Amino acid sequence: MRKYCSRKYYRGLFPLTFLSFVIISSAVVTGISPDVTFVNFPGIASGSIPGGASSLASGIAPGSGSGLAPGDISVTVPDNGSVTVPEGVYAVAPDIASDSNSGLVPGNDSDIVPEDVFESVTSSAEDLVRGQRLFYGLVYPENKYMNCASCHNTDVTDSLNWNPDAVEISRKYKNKSVADLTEILLTPTGKKMMEVHRDFHFTPEEIMLVKLYMDELSGSSLTHKKPPVTNLVLFIAALFLFFISAVDLIITKKMKRRWVNPLILSLTTVYITWTLVVNAVALGRSPGYSPDQPVKFSHQIHAEQNGTDCIYCHNYAPYSKSAGIPAQNVCMNCHLLVRSGTRSGMFEITRFIDSYEEKRPLEWIRIHNVPDHVFFSHAQHVGAGGIDCTECHGDIAKMDRVRQESDLSMGWCIKCHRTKKVSFGDNNFYSHYRELSDKLRKGETDSITVERVGGTECMKCHY
Repeated sequence: MRKYCSRKYYRGLFPLTFLSFVIISSAVVTGISPDVTFVNFPGIASGSIPGGASSLASGIAPGSGSGLAPGDISVTVPDNGSVTVPEGVYAVAPDIASDSNSGLVPGNDSDIVPEDVFESVTSSAEDLVRGQRLFYGLVYPENKYMNCASCHNTDVTDSLNWNPDAVEISRKYKNKSVADLTEILLTPTGKKMMEVHRDFHFTPEEIMLVKLYMDELSGSSLTHKKPPVTNLVLFIAALFLFFISAVDLIITKKMKRRWVNPLILSLTTVYITWTLVVNAVALGRSPGYSPDQPVKFSHQIHAEQNGTDCIYCHNYAPYSKSAGIPAQNVCMNCHLLVRSGTRSGMFEITRFIDSYEEKRPLEWIRIHNVPDHVFFSHAQHVGAGGIDCTECHGDIAKMDRVRQESDLSMGWCIKCHRTKKVSFGDNNFYSHYRELSDKLRKGETDSITVERVGGTECMKCHY
């Protein structure tokens, strides 16, 4: 019995040995340290509609080729109770418009939708699915322009999308009527929107369903993409192999080839140690950090394209600890006249103008930040040291969306202090270092680094 169990266990260790080699090779190839946690953020875009109706999650709704179910689906329109139907657009669904008894035909600027067409739109799960299909362009796949989600993203993105995301635009039109949404979709006034919306051919019923879905979307948030779990699986597998091999080597001793267990233990120990060290070093550091800001502000447009100097906006940098965030009246020096952007249109600038007129400050999110126990002064680096902004922040002038370039670690700072040369000649701040100034003047040294003026002393940064 013992011999049978030993042989069975012996055969089972070969796949474990092979798996250990796969773990190490995968880690080397990917070059990414394992993430030991992951979060799932569900979103409405996944097809789950509030209120049930899981059978409709596929988006298949009965009805005509337009994707609309038969029946009267309408909504009350305020003001005069009617909307103007643009040229070439049916007042209602094509099958209804072709009915001679309805009296509705493809209209022009004088065609008016009767008030009794707009009664109420039900907030059923089926209508939400139909509105979602229209929003994602699934009803008219041959027309790439009739896809709201292609411009208004529904997922969190790390790149700058000049168009407002789906949640933002939905919240803007939450308390507006279907007539307002119809006007902006079919007869926009902005140059950019006129170009994008020129091939829109939504019927009033379809706009009602889109509005219904947008109202539902306004109460949610952008969906987060699930992070990959490959490294987590590899890390758990390495721990499992390490445990099995250690138990067999010390206690059970089933493996006849005694070199197998030490090999597995060595490989998994290297991988586990590397994983823990890499993640421990990265703890508290956030290179690449680029949060969403309250307004989509582009340094590429302002600093590079328009040539705005950094100090014009961040005017505290030469003499203050913090570079400062420009006051809104500084922005209004230009945006008192500039109310529309070539790429951004009016949405983002209007958002800023509204906050200024309402005397409501914008809540910017700080990107470059050091721990509380670290003292850093822009005045010392920019004013006294003459450091250019790009040396720490990267080429900000080419960034549409600002991100943290450096890891801002202690090693990164010390390396700079040991290699950065101080300009003694034209800087009154360093004239007080008379001994070093005399050595430069007499030619006893060719340059002075920050380290030689106390740049690596602990109390300079940690006090």
